[in-house]
Amino acid sequence: MIEPLLLTATRVSTFDATRPLTGATGFFFEREGRLFLVTSRHVVSDEPTKHFPNRIEIELHTDAENLTRSIGLSVLLYLDGKSVWRQGKDPGGNIDVAVIELDRTALPPSVALQCFSPDHLQRSFEDVEVGSSVLIVGFPLGFHDALHHLPVVRQAVIASSFGLRFQGSGYFLTDARTHRGSSGAPVVMRDPSTNPQLPWRLLGVHSARMDMTGRDLQLDETLGLNCAWYADILLTLTA
Repeated sequence: MIEPLLLTATRVSTFDATRPLTGATGFFFEREGRLFLVTSRHVVSDEPTKHFPNRIEIELHTDAENLTRSIGLSVLLYLDGKSVWRQGKDPGGNIDVAVIELDRTALPPSVALQCFSPDHLQRSFEDVEVGSSVLIVGFPLGFHDALHHLPVVRQAVIASSFGLRFQGSGYFLTDARTHRGSSGAPVVMRDPSTNPQLPWRLLGVHSARMDMTGRDLQLDETLGLNCAWYADILLTLTA
């Protein structure tokens, strides 16, 4: 039996036409029968690094009994010159989360995946304490089980007051060892009281490592802290 949590995440590859660019992580979110891919907004467009892919590919399992079988699904990022992803903004500025609706008819009939839903979102901030253990499910540096096409998980803890927007922005901090390629990964906490088929709370969307601009690169190690945007933004982006 495969852990259902591992089937929520998919490897995301970005392209400029046929030229490969970067790798990242995405995960599936379902609402009222509609299927969405969630990732970081900077995966699909990032002005500071001049990263402007025009399509992505995601990896999908095609046989629940044999996870070695998979296909790549190409998703165009622009249609008639307009971006297909949805992104959000709040009083603190742009939110580093992007949502793309997937056409279910384009998926193989035998596709094997697991989806988070609005029921998996954390509704009460008081129930998540600082120091609580969470997992980040993704593809750090593209590393994964290449035979079975499955992600790996990194253990983390909540490193800032959950529910209190860190420095006024719509994210909280995690303390974990992360790498490039994890952008867009779900940040989850075990909760058997939710859907028994997928007993996890979706707390956030991992974005990037946080560093200090004044850090002495020779004397000081990196902080080891990361930004995770609150997952309740998905209620707005999938409305």
